[in-house]
Amino acid sequence: MKNISILGSTGSIGTQTLEIVKKNSKEFKIAGLTVNNNIELLKKQILEFKPEAVAVMDEEKADELKKSVDINVYSGIEGIIKIATLDGADTVVNSLVGSVGVRPTIEAIKSKKNIALANKETLVTAGQIVMEEARKNDVNLMPIDSEHSAIFQCLNKEIYNNKNSINNLKNETKINQNNDINNIVNKIIITASGGPFRNYSKRQLENVTIQDALKHPTWNMGDKITIDSATLMNKGFEVVEAHWLYGIDYKNIEVVIHPQSIIHSMVEFKDNSTLAQLSLPNMKIPIQYALSYPKRFSSNSKKLNLLEVKNLSFDKPNLELFPCLKYAYYAGKLGGTMPAVLNAANEVAVNSFLNKKIKFNDIPIIIKKLIDSHTVLENPNLNQILEVDKKTKEETENIIENKAIINN
Repeated sequence: MKNISILGSTGSIGTQTLEIVKKNSKEFKIAGLTVNNNIELLKKQILEFKPEAVAVMDEEKADELKKSVDINVYSGIEGIIKIATLDGADTVVNSLVGSVGVRPTIEAIKSKKNIALANKETLVTAGQIVMEEARKNDVNLMPIDSEHSAIFQCLNKEIYNNKNSINNLKNETKINQNNDINNIVNKIIITASGGPFRNYSKRQLENVTIQDALKHPTWNMGDKITIDSATLMNKGFEVVEAHWLYGIDYKNIEVVIHPQSIIHSMVEFKDNSTLAQLSLPNMKIPIQYALSYPKRFSSNSKKLNLLEVKNLSFDKPNLELFPCLKYAYYAGKLGGTMPAVLNAANEVAVNSFLNKKIKFNDIPIIIKKLIDSHTVLENPNLNQILEVDKKTKEETENIIENKAIINN
């Protein structure tokens, strides 16, 4: 039985993870839960899943919760880290939103916890440090993203030999200089739905509303990731993640628009054959696989019927209308602290859009402004990355508050 701590248990990934745990109660048990401030739902989760401890980011809400439950309640980022490193947990599901997920992931790895990762910002902001710690501590790091789960499944028998996860590989199959993925794979193809605005003109994009941007055509996700999907920044983050997860060169990572969201990603090998993983859009499939690997459990998810789908189409992303994907490639290739700047500027810009402070089209303009003004620090340590993250967020907020947004 796997004992699981969920960071972000009241969000979309967290609640779906709990549904999987409930369905597979002989396989999984909840050790700890964390939330930002939704203590009413957390109370229900405590009653049902009986964790040994919980944490609430909002300290006032944590104090309020302590009065109504008889388990340990921790608060703030240190409380989140406490749940990420619980002695009673062997696996941590990180479904936090934003760069706040970086430290808990690293501390969990140092505590020898296996990681099921849904927090994109962890690898975007500190990918090199995270992967080095995972290898050094010999822990499994499994992706929850449907795209990266698909890539892993396509690579599994070819490279991982169906025995180990991405960074817990046996010596004979480990990806290194003697067995480089770039010598086996032509390219990784990451699919994108294109979001709700893929057929919009530049003029139409100028007037989109928050409600428009939150109407994703194929996925039901949290607000932040839905906006990232609409700008294609979500896909840009996945490009950076793919580089770190699979050790593949950026030149060998391609993004294609696939509106049906049936093929979740593909891998083209050196013999020019391509493997793909298909399913109907449903996050429970990659979440469950990340937890059950190397086993596959039965699922209540609806089966894919290709006769009903009938058509699968593909197109190139429009980088002129959606430049965030282009900026992600740029930041990833530069490396150092630039991806942290990309992430921090995006995080503030998206939050400002959701709070009606800026327009949708201002998001990429703001990000480019921060990228252009940043001097890259190569090979930063974690403290330096977190300092850049903090400083960039402050600078982005100042730009927005002072209305210092300029056109490209």
